Amino acid sequence: MSIIAVIYCSRTGNTQKMAEEVARGAQGAGATVDLMQVDEANVEELTKYDAIIIGSPDYYAGMAAEIKEFLDASVVLHGKLAGKLGGAFSSSANVGGGNETTILSILQAFLVHGMAVMGEAIGDHFGPVSVNAPDDRVVHQCRTYGQSIARLADKLRG
Repeated sequence: MSIIAVIYCSRTGNTQKMAEEVARGAQGAGATVDLMQVDEANVEELTKYDAIIIGSPDYYAGMAAEIKEFLDASVVLHGKLAGKLGGAFSSSANVGGGNETTILSILQAFLVHGMAVMGEAIGDHFGPVSVNAPDDRVVHQCRTYGQSIARLADKLRG
């Protein structure tokens, strides 16, 4: 059974709702999940997780400053996260608000750490996205994403 961190930043509650649904999906697939706001997360503890999923609101087509600061601090773990699984999700106020570029910027940090990332063939390809408050489609995408990450993390764990 995999252990997954779902870390998020949320100012309006939209990204938090998404994080809760991602966590619910991962738990439904049998994973143990630590759900936490980014200011509660400890970079040094990331090595204990099989998968790390980060959610951020979109600001100027990129991740929130708090998420960027957290990922920048993870440089102390360089090489220690290699082979773990990473995932990302995002929320914005507009359809063309930059959700995908926000997700990709988080996934880039994971790739620099040597982590594996997983896309989705059906639905939100890079990770779940929401425009404003998560609707039923977004809730479904978040739960499915959490399940998929948990299942792949189990396979990678052996």
